Amino acid sequence: MLKFKLDNTDAALCQKKINQNDIAKFRNAIAMDYYFQMYYDDLPLWGFIGKVEDNSWSMDGKAPTYFLFKHIQFNALHNNNQIIEIHAFSDPNSAVDITDDVDLDITFTYSVFWNETSTPFKSRMNRYLRASLLPVHQKIHWFSCVNSVVIIVLLFGLLAFLFMQNLRNDLRRNTGGDEEENKEIGWKCIQNDIFRCPLSMPLFCAALGTGAQLLTLVLVLFALAFTGILYPQSRGALSTSIIIVYTLTSAVAGYTSASFYSQFAKTGWERSVFLAGTLFFGPFIFIAFTLNLVAAYFGTTAALPFGTIFVLVIVHMVIGIPLLALGGLRGCNFRPEFQESHTNRKFSREVPPSTWYCRIPGQMFIAGLLPFSAIVMELHQLYASIWGYKIFTLPGILFITFMILVLVTAVLSILLTYFQLTVEDPDWWWRSFLRGGSVGIFMFLYSFYFYSKSSMSGFMQTVFYFGYSASMCYAFFLMLGTVSFYTSLTFVRRIYHAVKSE
Repeated sequence: MLKFKLDNTDAALCQKKINQNDIAKFRNAIAMDYYFQMYYDDLPLWGFIGKVEDNSWSMDGKAPTYFLFKHIQFNALHNNNQIIEIHAFSDPNSAVDITDDVDLDITFTYSVFWNETSTPFKSRMNRYLRASLLPVHQKIHWFSCVNSVVIIVLLFGLLAFLFMQNLRNDLRRNTGGDEEENKEIGWKCIQNDIFRCPLSMPLFCAALGTGAQLLTLVLVLFALAFTGILYPQSRGALSTSIIIVYTLTSAVAGYTSASFYSQFAKTGWERSVFLAGTLFFGPFIFIAFTLNLVAAYFGTTAALPFGTIFVLVIVHMVIGIPLLALGGLRGCNFRPEFQESHTNRKFSREVPPSTWYCRIPGQMFIAGLLPFSAIVMELHQLYASIWGYKIFTLPGILFITFMILVLVTAVLSILLTYFQLTVEDPDWWWRSFLRGGSVGIFMFLYSFYFYSKSSMSGFMQTVFYFGYSASMCYAFFLMLGTVSFYTSLTFVRRIYHAVKSE
């Protein structure tokens, strides 16, 4: 529509016949101060769709009059062949009265004017950054950071108390030579079952591989943002980067799943690699395809051409799947040796009854609530940036929040794993993964709260919101579950390595 460096005045965009139902929707949107948001060269721009003239002060006491803007003026700035800035202004002098419920034929027009500027391309996002650095926004970020730091300090204090008071005493009694005391140590009694292979081993390894891939994806995106290659505001470039990096990191998923599986079995790693390639990609592509059908049905610009979707699938098949297979082959052939002795027995010793915080629901609740409470304020800012009017221009704050989330998840994983082992429960593999992944469940539950407080409505907006929110929270479930398991694995290896073999 807007051709680069080409001015245009009162150009006709389209002629639209608006029925009475559409008129009512426009009046409601104008009364609620709705505005449009567009992107041009990944630069956001906004404008109101109409205005209301209140006639209550007049003698005749008429009802308010509603006007729909039918002309928009764009003012764009460029530096040589690069777009620096763009604004949209709705013309109040070019409006149509939509107070009455009558069908209307409206011709929408626009004007665009280009001007030269000396602002360099690398500084074109500064005006959005200034909005994010307003005092009220800074207070929110600082309060969120202080809240997260307090939670970390408390958790590390609890962890230090655990090691000083409980774990060190257990190890000291174990090495003291008193056989009766050795029998009283709960976690020591299950050392023969602690490294027993978990149920559904291919699925478990696939979850670890997918989580490692998504974690690598997030870290690479942060690296691109810090180096200036990727702007968080550039949604087109962000989507392209996610697709490219996800495809290239398929090798990480294949290697992680195959190498871990091959430490316990010589055959069957192919199934874990296959599951790693579909565990996240399968549900996501199904959701994206379904949402694209919904967008196409409503005739919105959110719908991708099916040719584009076909190209994305071909790219994944031609590049992603071979990288996944190559990663699996390398993981199988160059797998590390599992340092501890393990068994494939299907039955283990009976687990004694335990308190609520040592059971799966209780541990998932604790392990999900505390990390979620540490990031909830920044999560709100992120949701408002994705689905609302805010612009998130501080990738550094987002990275700090992400690292705090990972750190709190890891510390809680150690604490809850220890509590589980002290009640002589050796089935910590899946439970450690579910503990970390429960943060994603809390994030998804928060999406319902955010939706209830927002102005979003309608079938299309609802399914888009919950569809993509579910995909994002599922990705966090897999990522944090992987972090939680590997942290617990390191902890379990260390404490049982410290126990002298009898």
